[in-house]
Amino acid sequence: MIQVLNLNKTYKSTQALKDVNLQVDKGELFAFLGPNGAGKTTTIRILTGLTKLDSGTVRLNGFDVNTPGIDSRRQCGLVPQSINLDRELSVVENLNIHGRLFRMNKEQRMSRIEELLDYVEMGDRKATLVKNLSGGMKRRLMIARALLHSPAILFLDEPTVGLDAGMRRKIWALIKKIQQNGTTIFLTTHYIEEAEFLAGRVAFIDKGAIVVVDTPESLMKQQGTWALDRLKEDDMETLYFNDRKEANDYIAAQKDSFTLRRVNLEDSFLALTGKKVQ
Repeated sequence: MIQVLNLNKTYKSTQALKDVNLQVDKGELFAFLGPNGAGKTTTIRILTGLTKLDSGTVRLNGFDVNTPGIDSRRQCGLVPQSINLDRELSVVENLNIHGRLFRMNKEQRMSRIEELLDYVEMGDRKATLVKNLSGGMKRRLMIARALLHSPAILFLDEPTVGLDAGMRRKIWALIKKIQQNGTTIFLTTHYIEEAEFLAGRVAFIDKGAIVVVDTPESLMKQQGTWALDRLKEDDMETLYFNDRKEANDYIAAQKDSFTLRRVNLEDSFLALTGKKVQ
């Protein structure tokens, strides 16, 4: 569904992507994780046709993104990190413009808009101006817009940034529903628990290069099951254990204060790169 082979991109003297290789299967929810400046946004911009690659091959549902025309762009929908809706237009007007850009006729547009607004639970907001919507509703509207032309692949770039915990979980439920309907999803996020909950596989990227691709479960098991955090001078020291009793026994034998928690994906990323996902 998504095939990336030896992808490279350089901005002036900075190599943003270095021989990136990825394969995402049909119907998969794939998370792409890394610190700021690692190459996540550049990758998504190339995959969605917004930025030209220097070398390599990218195919979406069999269509080469370097081939002129609209075919490859029809394969994907994009929900960017920043809100880019027209604030002075209504919900329906924003969706209608998107449908026209993808050459959908009026009957197709109106039918699909009705369907998607019900899908994202915004059927009663058709005439509402975007500037009067909450942050969560704007995010849902952006997802509806990205799905309007029935893409095979949905790219989500930080889809829940700035939302409270309750609204994030509502968006998670919507994302899982979209996947269950057969759409392939490529997700970037700073919320590590988002990737743990949603993704079947994750890729870690650092300094423009892929570090590892695996399931969240497999990556976390490599560290252990339980983590002990201890503040040591100006740094945090973390110890890992497979057995909770073993972790508690270690705490009992020490004079320092520890925080006991379950291992998460950030532990795996830190172990592999020495950095945290930001």
